[in-house]
Amino acid sequence: MADLAASFQKLSLAEAEKADASKFPSLNDEQKALESQWLTLSKRFPESIEQLNDSLRSSTFILGNAPSAADVVVFSRTLPIASKWTSKDYASYRHILRWIDLVQNTLVEVPEDSKLKIDFSVEVPREIKEKKEKKDKAAPAAAAPATTTEAKEGEGKKEKKQKGGKPDEETLKKLREEAAKAKKEKKAKAAADQAAKAAAEAVPPNPSLIDFRIGFIQKAVKHPDADSLYVSTIDAGDEEGPRTVCSGLVKHFPLEALQERYVVLVANLKPVTMRGIKSTAMVLCGSDDEKVEFVDPPAGVKPGDKVFFEGFDGTPEKVLNPKKKIWEAVQPSFSTNEALEVIYKQEGKPEAKLTNKEGQSFKVKSIVSANVR
Repeated sequence: MADLAASFQKLSLAEAEKADASKFPSLNDEQKALESQWLTLSKRFPESIEQLNDSLRSSTFILGNAPSAADVVVFSRTLPIASKWTSKDYASYRHILRWIDLVQNTLVEVPEDSKLKIDFSVEVPREIKEKKEKKDKAAPAAAAPATTTEAKEGEGKKEKKQKGGKPDEETLKKLREEAAKAKKEKKAKAAADQAAKAAAEAVPPNPSLIDFRIGFIQKAVKHPDADSLYVSTIDAGDEEGPRTVCSGLVKHFPLEALQERYVVLVANLKPVTMRGIKSTAMVLCGSDDEKVEFVDPPAGVKPGDKVFFEGFDGTPEKVLNPKKKIWEAVQPSFSTNEALEVIYKQEGKPEAKLTNKEGQSFKVKSIVSANVR
């Protein structure tokens, strides 16, 4: 770091967004994936600014202990946000502020009127990880605030008690009408729910209920506690950010084969925890008795693009209900044809190809009649 800082010619702030990676030390595959992840996340600042602070807690720069083009690009996107912070924000973003001060003094030439001036004399409390307090399950029910209905009933009873007599006939009639109306509404709601449930159950399992979509693997690493699993950070087009996906592909692909590549995801399977890590999707592959191959998307796709079988471009379930066995019912009919295209085989009907809104096909590399899952 000292040698690089001494010889590095600072970039101007205007040049920072398009920093030349060749001016920095070369990156390994894992660092390239991490760089890609931060270049994506930084476009969503300030939404993901806290993730940057957490990441810098244990590293000097974005990718570790050496500077990279990622530091310069992310710095240019962070500076306008940090310039609005006051000393009250120092505790929340202390690691970002330390990093900004380092970058603007070594890597980026920032004009004096734009340079972030940090008051290092401000006392910042010791950093403590907050623990969520458990709700007291034994809290007395009486402590809960009364609902609007309860409050009104209470006021009515109080008024009657103050008058010192029983409710008159008109009041009793009104109460009976309200009770009958509430009972009728409850009955109608129950009937509607039952009808909706019956309608849902009447729809036979089919591929339109499965959420196939394009994903981009930003970074993949070995699972720390499972030799057969990779853990990937995948952009699936979700507003809340990338997903974490565990895949049992260690025996079939080297780690570098999973870095920065497009895949097809099954995105609405019920999340499962695999050796302590929650996995929220599945990477679609084709296989036979000897090998496994990715289902490769066509060129020009982007994360989150919908993928579907011809004739089944419906609205997928938000999360597949394991009790309905939808995946188990349709998956055995997924395969590949002589052209290596992924298909859905239907008895007495033409094969339906896996496709997108452009009508492109999705293929495996070499396996005919593959088991696709």
